[in-house]
This record gives sequence, structure tokens and C-alpha cells, in this order.
Amino acid sequence: MWRQFIALCIVAVLPTSVLGKTFLGHELQQHTLIVKTDEGDLHFRPINPESVEVSFNKPNVKQLDSFALADSNTSVPFALQANSETLIFSSKELQIVIKKQPFSVAFKKNGKTLLEHESGFFSLDSMRGVRFKLQEQEKLLGGGQRVLGMDRRGQRLKLYNQTFWGYSYEAKALYYSLPGVLSSNKYILVFDNSAKGYLDLGKSDKDVMQLEAVAGRNAYIFVAADDYPELMDNYTKVTGKQPLPPRWALGSFASRFGYHSEEEVRNVVKLYQQQDIPLDAVIIDIYWFGKDVRGHMGSLDWERETFPTGEKMIQDFKADNIKTLLVTEPYFINTSKQWQSAVEEGVLAKNLAGDTRKIDMFFGLGGLIDIFDPKAQDWFWNHYDRLFKQGVAGVWGDLGEPEAHPSDVIHAIGSADEVHNAFGHTWAGMLYNKHLQHYPDDRLFILMRAGFAGSQRYGMLPWTGDVERSWGGLSAQVELSLQMGLLGLAYNHSDLGGFARGDELDTELYIRWLQYGVFQPIYRVHGLETVAPEPVFHDEATKNIVRNYIKLRYQLLPYIYTLSYENSTSGMPMMRPLFFAEPDKLSAMDYKDGYFWGDAFWVNPIDKPNLETKTEYLPEGYWFNFWDDSIKLGGKQFESKVTLEQIPVWVKAGSFVPMAPPHNNTEQYHGEQVIVHYYHHDSVSQAQGQLYQDDGKYRNSLQEQRYSLFQFSAQNNKNALTLEAHKSGNGYQEEPERRQFIWTIHNIQSQPKAVSINGETTQALADQKALSKATTGFWFDPTSQQLNIVSAWNNSTETIRIKVIQ
Repeated sequence: MWRQFIALCIVAVLPTSVLGKTFLGHELQQHTLIVKTDEGDLHFRPINPESVEVSFNKPNVKQLDSFALADSNTSVPFALQANSETLIFSSKELQIVIKKQPFSVAFKKNGKTLLEHESGFFSLDSMRGVRFKLQEQEKLLGGGQRVLGMDRRGQRLKLYNQTFWGYSYEAKALYYSLPGVLSSNKYILVFDNSAKGYLDLGKSDKDVMQLEAVAGRNAYIFVAADDYPELMDNYTKVTGKQPLPPRWALGSFASRFGYHSEEEVRNVVKLYQQQDIPLDAVIIDIYWFGKDVRGHMGSLDWERETFPTGEKMIQDFKADNIKTLLVTEPYFINTSKQWQSAVEEGVLAKNLAGDTRKIDMFFGLGGLIDIFDPKAQDWFWNHYDRLFKQGVAGVWGDLGEPEAHPSDVIHAIGSADEVHNAFGHTWAGMLYNKHLQHYPDDRLFILMRAGFAGSQRYGMLPWTGDVERSWGGLSAQVELSLQMGLLGLAYNHSDLGGFARGDELDTELYIRWLQYGVFQPIYRVHGLETVAPEPVFHDEATKNIVRNYIKLRYQLLPYIYTLSYENSTSGMPMMRPLFFAEPDKLSAMDYKDGYFWGDAFWVNPIDKPNLETKTEYLPEGYWFNFWDDSIKLGGKQFESKVTLEQIPVWVKAGSFVPMAPPHNNTEQYHGEQVIVHYYHHDSVSQAQGQLYQDDGKYRNSLQEQRYSLFQFSAQNNKNALTLEAHKSGNGYQEEPERRQFIWTIHNIQSQPKAVSINGETTQALADQKALSKATTGFWFDPTSQQLNIVSAWNNSTETIRIKVIQ
């Protein structure tokens, strides 16, 4: 009784904007349905056949422009049916049903209701948002970087990008919050509001999802699909596809907090080279612009006493194909070299009196760039452009939450609390667009730890921040990257080895983290210098294990780069959750101990110490152990033996895995030789795969089809296996005139009776060593049960067809 009485009292004092709306009329304007109510207008604007933007416009209430949408002008026609009771606004794929009395909105697909308003939009003086009904068995993933378990239903998630020093097993809010969810009903819902707020996913009311913010744009984006891969594609069509990164971004990075001198950086690079450990880039943290942690942030120029020839160092590294990146931040400390210029030019955020708002933070007293002011963007860009002209290969933008952002900071378009979550997003957008303008042919590398929905379209590569150097920190990483990938941020990755605390070396933890890193998007060691992040400073046994894994990363470059292509064209994340393969199992959405690395690999990282055995789960189907080719049937748990030298990695039967010969730098690989592994199994009658290759640097490779795309297929009949490869694309600059393809077919039980290439019989080679020099032929290894076939591929060749008679 008391609960009912309290609820009635609450209802009695709530404004009518929360209780319900009265339908007044509707009109259709340029494909947008405008529904008028007594509280304001709802705009339903279709973006594609399965996606719609819905906004609530109340008179005299400030609304910001969209940050999430890739193109706010895009729209497609929907049909409108109207009668006395309902409006049905629909495409072939999606139906929006609007009841006039009582007023309600529902989204339907194939006759099934995916999502519907509870009381819908609300707009109060200090809060605005929207409320939806939750279905009984519905699961909700998303919300950005949190360590809470995959299903976030029942949580109230703060929407405020913030730092979290040394997190491990649990973290309710980290650096990159995302105002959106993916539902087990196969929709994505994004609250297109950059302000401080909350996602209440059935916490306050178990059957209600409430999106709320203190200010900002009162709008959401609804995206639906028939399956999860299609949902990824639809969502990234709306919020923007990730541009292809430069290929070197997939190589090995050396980094720490931090290198104190030019001599130290040069020595690290030399050690990588001397110790035969692959390296593509070195990242220099804050000491490049100041000898001390405090007082120098914002100088944006070399500290000449410790980095006397920084520009020459960059060029020396470049001669060895090593890229240099420098950290930058949005703060300008009042003792830094650029402080006076920033104040005089008026590019720093203001206080309520219109003067520069000084912020006292860890690094000193200073100001924050007003990244929303075009004049400030131009000023900031000029400093970046100077560094690019020196040869800097990319941007590391740190503290972009922003880390210290008091509520009374005023930006060009609003207060700190209105725009906080879009700060890093706008910073990345400025860099991407300015770089595009000045360097139109070159791809840009942008490493940042905070942004908004849609930041992937600016090429942002986010990382998971200052994770604790502990087993708990490592165990959190799969969940974090899976969650981010579901909402477009496919390159989410961790500081390999861990960053914070953990001042004593845990050798096993270090090895396990760097082993896992091979199968995450960016391979970048980083951490406090109390424990050396770089493998070159560890003991020989550790180096030998880690070296082998980093070399494997480089051998897998063709496969990994193809994952980048898939992400840029389809939105598919590189790390993929179990439920993508088992969509009918609702429990699969909770699984976070393993993941797909692309379609071919299943990875089970070791995230606990001193294990002798590990309980593993394999998805349904047959799987090859990547290390020894043993085969296991999936769909169940089993115990596996654990060794320090290996983590559990499996390859799905019927997979194509293109690989490269050993090399220590991405510039050394041009595609002259490709080893295409095919994992043959009688349970697979048909299979597909692909290999994407371009020059690794031209920005418009995809748009102009300046690439070579090899599409593989396999047909398995009773006594014959047929492999085909078809090439498309216009080719690219520096493409090799001739390629050697070595087809390695796993699980061939006996010497084949015949092997033909494009209808011509080919002969057995004398031994395995002959493979690398041959233009045609085959060699069968009865011990490994692998059949190796050599074929040449000229640029004029369109198709190769290989037939194996068994």
C-alpha cells in the first residue's frame, strides 16, 4: 500500500511532459514525418531502410546538432499510411507504428515489435531524455567501456567520459562511454546527446530503459537488422565507416611512460633491431616537450636539452621504416611555451565572465582548448601541421575525456556539461578533416582514449586507458573490446603488459598479455617505467616467447589487414563475440572468456596465473588447434592443458587464413609471396574467404578500387577438393607484377592421386624447400598431413582453380 501511495504522489507532481502527450496532427516534409503534440514535435527522419533518427523539438528549448550521424542530410523515402487511430511510417524492412490515443511509438520488423516507447520523450528544466519498454527476456549490451559483464541490463550507467586510474575486475565507468545499446532483439539504439547523463537499463524500473541527460540534443537513432553482421553494417552506415588505417598501424609499437631523452628512444629502437624483434613505430610520451611531469603540457615543441635533434631522430628512424608518434593533450599549462599565444588568440575555453577559465589539474594550472571553436581548431592545427612537416607519422591525443572539465567551463557551443562527451570526438574530427585538407593522399593514425558514437569515421583508434598491471586488468580487456566493437569502435585495444601500479614484474602476466595482443587490433606495449613494457629489456626466456608471438603477428598481417578491410566496408568488428555465431542462444550474449578474431580464429586468452589446465568452450562446428592441427568438435566445454609457450587458439574448419613469410617491419611485405592456409574438413562442403591488398597508405584505396581483392572458395566433393581464387579491383601502385601463392591445405590424409592448376596437371616437388622457388608443383607432408601447392599469379590473371583428387 505504501509503495502504491508513494507512486501516486510522484505521478501527481510530475509535469505533463512525463505523463503523456496529446496528438495534434502530422505532416510529411522532405521524407521526414513530423508528429505534432501538445508538448512539442517529434521528427521521424529515415536514414536508410532500417534506420531512423527520431528527435523531440520543444519550443524555446536549445538543441545542438547531431554528433553521431555521419551525414545529417541523408534521408530515404518511407511510405505513410494514416487513419483515425494510427500512423504507419514504413519501408519494406521497418515499420514505425504511431498510435494517436493514448500516444505511443513502436518499431516493428517482420511483424515483430522490437522496441516501443514507454512514456517516450520528456523535457524538464534540468533533465531531458526518453523512456522505452523492455521486453521480458531482452538483453542489452553496450554503454561503452565498462567492466560489468556483457549484459548490462539492470545497470544504471553514467554517461560521462572520465579517467579511472588502475581499474581491474570491475569498473562502472571508464574513459569512453557510449550512449547506446545493442539489444538481443537485433536493434541498436543510440541517444544522440553529448551531455552528461545516464543510461538506466532497467535499474530504477526493471521494465524500462531510460536515456537521460542534463541538457543537449533530445534525439535518438534506431537501427534494426535481420542478423548481427547486418546490424553492424547498418549502424556504421549511419554513424560512419572506419577509414582504413595505414598498414603500419597493425605492426608492433614501442612505448612507455615515458622516454626521458632522445638517447633513450634511439637505444630502444636499436635494441629491437639488434634482438630481431619486429618494430614499426615508437611513441614518445610527455617528456618530449618537458623534462618534468608538471608545468610543460601544451608546449608542443621539443625540449632541446634532452631531445637536441628530435627532427633528425624522426628522419633517422624513417630511413629504417620506423614511424615516430608524439603525445599531445588539449591542456595548456600557464608555464608552457604556448600559453601566452593561446590566451592572446582567445582559443581556450572561457569562464562565466568570458575570460580564460583556468583549471587546476595534476599537470599544473592552465586552460583547455575550445575544440568547438573553429578559430581554436585552426590555431591548434597549425601546431600539428608543424609536427607533420617534421615527419611525425600520426597523432596521440591523450586526456581527451577531457580529464578535468568543470561544469562552469564555457565552450563556443555550450557549457562543459552540455558537450563533454563530444570533446574527444570533435578533436578527432578536427584532426581528420584538417589532415584530409592538407594531406589528401595520406591515411592518418589517431590514437585517442575518449570520443562519442560515430568517432570511428574519423579514424579514431581508442584504447582502454590506465589499466592496472594485474591479472584483473588483463581479464577485463576482452569484454571492453567486444563491447566497443559492437558500437563501431573496432580498434579498441589495451596497453599491452598493463599500465598502472604493479611495480614488481610478474613474468607470466607479461607474457600472457603480449600473447593475447597478437589477436587484438593494435599491438602496442605501454606502461609505467617501473616495469619495462618493451620486451627487449626482459630475460632471454621471456624474449624468446614474446619474439615468436610478435613474429606471428607479422606473418598474420595479410589476414589482419583483410579484417581491417572488412571493418571499413561492412562495419564488422575485428574481435567478435560468441553470439555472432550462435545467435539463437540467448546465453551466448553473456560469454566473454573467448572471442572470434575475424571469422577464422577463436581465441581463449589465459587471464589467470599458474594454470595447468583451462576450461575452454569452442563454438559449434569442428575446430583445428592452431599449434598442432589436432581437431575437436565444438559446442561444449572441455579441459585443455596449459603451457607458458601457448595460449589456446583455434581455427574453424573451412577457413582460409592468408599469411606472409617472416618479416620484421610492415614495409618489408609487398605481397610477392602469400601462404594461403585452408583448413579442410569433410564436414564442410563449401567455404569462402578473402585477401585484401593495397599499398597500405593511399587514403582513397577503397573509393577508387586501387587494390587487389582475392576471393577464395572451396568445394569439397566425395573424392575431390576444388579451390578457386578470383581477383577483383584495379590494382595499386607498387603492386608486384608476379605473385607466388603457396596453398597449404590442412588435414589431407594421404598423398593425392592428382593435382591440377587451371586444368593442367602439376607434378610433385622433391622436398619442402623447393616450394619457395617453384612456380608450380605440390609437396605432401605425411607427418603434418598438409598438402602444399605452388601457383604463380600474374597481374593479368583473374582466376586460379586448383583441383585435388584424393
